[in-house]
Amino acid sequence: MHPLLTLPLAPLLLLQGLYVRKVTPRLPEPPGARSGEIGQGRNLRLLILGDSAAAGVGAETQTQALSGQLIQKLSGSYRISWQLWAANGRNSAQSLQILEQAPAESFDAVLISLGVNDVTGGISLDTWRNQQLQLAETLREKFRAQRILFTALPPMHHFPALPQPLRWVLGARAKKFNQTLCAFVATRSDCRVLHFDAPMQPDFMAADGFHPSSVTYGLWAEQAARSITAVD
Repeated sequence: MHPLLTLPLAPLLLLQGLYVRKVTPRLPEPPGARSGEIGQGRNLRLLILGDSAAAGVGAETQTQALSGQLIQKLSGSYRISWQLWAANGRNSAQSLQILEQAPAESFDAVLISLGVNDVTGGISLDTWRNQQLQLAETLREKFRAQRILFTALPPMHHFPALPQPLRWVLGARAKKFNQTLCAFVATRSDCRVLHFDAPMQPDFMAADGFHPSSVTYGLWAEQAARSITAVD
């Protein structure tokens, strides 16, 4: 989106952003395990990395969140050793810092959920692309990741918590971020973009109108499991 198109809206967008932060309920990260071993079969070392959605905000427990549903779907075919490195509000730069500070180890597959906080934080597309490149390189070189799944940004232009025109502006930025992500991933054999569709209806959204519900986490986990197993 060209800056000249949004410049006249800047004061209104700022006020709407402040309003959304004030009135939107801040849901907690759900309780539950963030690492463990489960299942039978071939060994699979799995890392889930990212933001509040990766951390399961919107679900009541980690069992109902992305991590819990994903490991359950994989556990019939794999002996999974898994870890969840995610937190509410975390962006790409902060996730990269987490990786840089963590001790080196090995993961067969990494599922990433990042981008929404980068969109709302106002970073440029070039910065976004460079951060995804750094994430992929760090995961590949330091953590020996064989499969890196970048989850596409959700359709922010449909988020109930966002008023117009803020919803339109952030949604347009999210689409641009996705286009940039897809172009970047197309240059790497070890990366994929994970797309999944969930209707923007009450059952598929958390109470804050911003995060997924456990139903949507189930759809996400199903698509992630298919993508992880498809390369075997």
